[in-house]
Amino acid sequence: MLFSHIKHLKSKGKPIACLFVSVSLFLGGICSDTLTVCATTEELEAEAEERKSLPIQSNEIDNWPIGPEVSAEAAIVMDANTGVILYAKNIHEKLYPASTTKIMTCLLAMEQGNLDDMVEFTREAVFTVPADGSNMGMDAGESITMEQCLYGILVGSANEVANAVAEHIGGTIDGFVAMMNERANALGCTDTHFVNANGLYDDDHYTSVYDLALISHAFFQNEMLSKIGNTSRYHFEATATQPDDFYLNNKHKLINGEIPYDGICGGKTGFTNEARQTLVTCAEQNGMKLICIVFKEESPAQFTDTVELFDYGFHNFQIMNISENERSYTIEPTGFFQIGNDIVGSSNPILSIDTDSYVIIPNTVSFGDLDSEIDYSVSDENRIAQINYSYHDTYVGSAYLNLAGNNVSSYDFDTNMTAADISVERTEAEPQQDTIFINVKKVLISVLVLAAAVIILFVLRALIINNKNANRRKNRVKRKQSRRARIRSDFDDFDF
Repeated sequence: MLFSHIKHLKSKGKPIACLFVSVSLFLGGICSDTLTVCATTEELEAEAEERKSLPIQSNEIDNWPIGPEVSAEAAIVMDANTGVILYAKNIHEKLYPASTTKIMTCLLAMEQGNLDDMVEFTREAVFTVPADGSNMGMDAGESITMEQCLYGILVGSANEVANAVAEHIGGTIDGFVAMMNERANALGCTDTHFVNANGLYDDDHYTSVYDLALISHAFFQNEMLSKIGNTSRYHFEATATQPDDFYLNNKHKLINGEIPYDGICGGKTGFTNEARQTLVTCAEQNGMKLICIVFKEESPAQFTDTVELFDYGFHNFQIMNISENERSYTIEPTGFFQIGNDIVGSSNPILSIDTDSYVIIPNTVSFGDLDSEIDYSVSDENRIAQINYSYHDTYVGSAYLNLAGNNVSSYDFDTNMTAADISVERTEAEPQQDTIFINVKKVLISVLVLAAAVIILFVLRALIINNKNANRRKNRVKRKQSRRARIRSDFDDFDF
C-alpha cells in the first residue's frame, strides 16, 4: 500500500510530497515494528518453545515413525496424490492462515478465469488494503493480465492484486469470497471460513492445516499454478496499461534458494501479527510428492521445521504399487455373458486393479500388514468398486477396480456391469491365489471345442446305431430267405 500511495502522488505530480510520505511511513514502520518486537520477543520465544510440547497425533499410531517436535501450533505432512497423512499435529485446529489464503484465491482464479484476461484495478481494490501490507504498487485504473496477477499474488503476495482478481472473477470481493467458501466445502473442508481473498486478519477468517492441505492438494495438481508458485523472481515490464518496470522477489526461502532443498515444487508464505508465520510448501523426491503446512510459527522456524518435516516424510516412508502387491482378493464376474466386448484379439482383462494406485507406509511395514475393505459406492461408470487400505485404522491409500470399456468389437455384449455383477472376496489362505480375470476369447474357443466334441459324439452314436440297425435288417432278410427255402423244400416232397 505504501507503494500505491507513492505512485498515486507521482501521478499527481507531487515528488516532494511523495518523498515525505515515503520517509515518514518507512521510519514510522521501523520504529513501530522495533518497539513491538523488542517488547514481545522473549514472550514469543517462550510460546514457541511451549508449543514444542504439544501432542503429535501421528506419534500415537502403533509402529508409526516418531515425528519431530516442531514449534508450530499445528502442522501436517500429506501426500499430494493420495491424501495420506504422514504427520499430524493439531491438524483440525482453527487458526488464522494469513497470506496462505492466496492458495485458494489463485486456485479459483485459474479454475474460473483465463490467463490472458485483462484485470483492471479499481480504487476499492487498491486502497482498502493496509499501508504496511504486502503489495506491488498497482494503482486504480491500471490493468495487467490474469497470468501476471497470479505471479503478483504468489511471488509478491500482493494484497491489492488478490482484491482485483476477486472483483474480476466474482464481480465483487464478497461474491468471490462466497465462491471461496463454496469451493472449500466441495473439497471437503469443515474447519474453514473465508471473509477476504488476501488473508488479512479477521476474527472470522480461519482454516486448519488439514483443510488448507486439501486446498493445496488441488492447487499442486495444476501444472501452471505449481510453476508460478515455484518462481523465485518475476519481472514486470512496462505496458500501455501498467507503466512501471520492476521485479518481485519471493520470500519463501526454500523457493528462492536461501535454504536449499531438493525437489521443491512451490509454496506460499504468510504473516500477520495474529497468525504469526504460516507456510505452505510442496516437494517431490523419489516418486513421492508431499505437502507440508505449518501454522503459527516464529521466523525462521517455519522454514527449518518444514525441512525437518520433509526429511521425516521422505526418509521414513515408502510407496508400494497396489496392483503389483495385492494377493488377497479373488475377483469374479457373475454375469459371464453380460460383460466385456473383448472377443477377438485384445489381451486387456475385463477387470483390473488400477495400476497407478499406491499406498504410503512406514519403511518397517510390509504390504501384508495392511487391512483393507471394499467400497461399492463408486459413481464412475468405469469403476466397479474401491479397495481402501489402512494400517492400525490409519488410511494409507486406495485403488479402484476398473472395468475395461475401451475395446471395440463386432460382438457387442451387454457391458452395463454394476457392483451386483461382481463378486469380490478376500482370501486369507493360499498366498498364491491371485486376482482371476476372465478371458472371453479363450472361453469361447473352449465352448466351440466342447460343442465340436459333442457333435462328434452324436455322429459316432448315430453311426453305431445305424450299423446295428443294418445288421438287424440283414439278419431278418436271411431268416426270411431260410423260411422260404424250407417251404419250397417241403412242397418238393409232394407230387402234384
